[in-house]
Amino acid sequence: MYRICMVSDFFFPNMGGVEEHIYNLSECLILSGHKVVIMTHSYEDRVGVRFLTNGLKVYYLPIKVFYNQCVLPTSICNIPLIRNILIRERIEIVHGHSAFSALAHEALFIGSLMGLKTVFTDHSLFGFADASAIVTNKFIQITLADCNHCICVSHTGKENTVLRAKVDSRRVSVIPNAVDTFAFTPDPSQRTKGCVTIVVVSRLVYRKGVDLTAQIIGDLCKKYENVYFLIAGDGPKRWLLEEIRERQGLQDKVTLLGSLEHSQVRDVLIKGDIFLNTSLTEAYCMAIVEAASAGLKVVSTKVGGIPEVLPEDLIYLTEPNVPSLMEGLEKAITDLKMGKVVCPYECNLRVRKYYNWKNVSSRTEIVYQRVSQEPDRELGERLFNYLKSGVWPYLLVVSLAFLILQLYDYILPKKQIDIARDCNRLRRRKKES
Repeated sequence: MYRICMVSDFFFPNMGGVEEHIYNLSECLILSGHKVVIMTHSYEDRVGVRFLTNGLKVYYLPIKVFYNQCVLPTSICNIPLIRNILIRERIEIVHGHSAFSALAHEALFIGSLMGLKTVFTDHSLFGFADASAIVTNKFIQITLADCNHCICVSHTGKENTVLRAKVDSRRVSVIPNAVDTFAFTPDPSQRTKGCVTIVVVSRLVYRKGVDLTAQIIGDLCKKYENVYFLIAGDGPKRWLLEEIRERQGLQDKVTLLGSLEHSQVRDVLIKGDIFLNTSLTEAYCMAIVEAASAGLKVVSTKVGGIPEVLPEDLIYLTEPNVPSLMEGLEKAITDLKMGKVVCPYECNLRVRKYYNWKNVSSRTEIVYQRVSQEPDRELGERLFNYLKSGVWPYLLVVSLAFLILQLYDYILPKKQIDIARDCNRLRRRKKES
């Protein structure tokens, strides 16, 4: 049994593929007998410790959000809090998620200096030229320099991570995402007869291709009278969709549902005939798998790892531009009208065979087993690993963080920190008795 701490800035009540991945993976690991706690920042009034299904403990740290749901990347300011939690929960493996998450990078850094094993899961793809990609790539390069192992959600994602983080490919594994097909069962009776409903479920941000979606809405609604759009999600680009709807008078054809709980996503999907994904970059798109599981025809841009996700008869792949997306949608609409569709229930059964969380958790356990057998590293070896990242001034940060940890070991020794009770073990004992 391993004691694992999942860390990310992105977790419920925030919605997205990373959040769902962390939650489902944690639940499966708990069912396999492991202890899992989750560490994230506070969400409005949700601060402190919360318990979810199966006793999954979540630490909502009292840290303010700096930008785009992420905390300020300080490396040392949160050492006392993170150290206390890792010791209190007797954590053995720190598992960070998402290259965008500053908290994940910081926890992996601190956990590594405390002698714990570290694993990082990269959920995204990045370029190499723009300023944001350069900064993020340098962050992940520093993090993976002393990380025991890295997990990518697609083979394309692995190639991208190996190149931009300059990490040994032997320390990178590919474990895809999955979907709970029992929670995304089809229900064709919920569809509106005589019209074609196109569903979009996405964060309304630039990299999700909202600009493409906005132009497609205007062009497609002009061409087809019986086409309707159902859009779920929120973000800084929502104003663009609202402007297109108001300017072209499409209030009766475009419905913006705003942010939804994940439990409500299936109720939206089953009302649609076609699912549209216009992402500009994607390592693995959880949304298209959920849509296919719910029996929808999927039209998506073929960027990143998306071509690896679904077979050709379940998805229409297009280039990330308006003409290609329009062509894909028109082909999907034509096939829909002619009855050239795969049975929704067959889609659900096929997705169930392709992806399931039990398989993902078992493969992740193999990674945990591998890193737990690796020898511990001395400080000198860790400094040398960070030096290879090319950012030699960062060695001063590493040294300072190490001294702070040594100071706290003297001021507040580990033996003086109360050990948390294992809720899952207590529950098992009650069942046995």
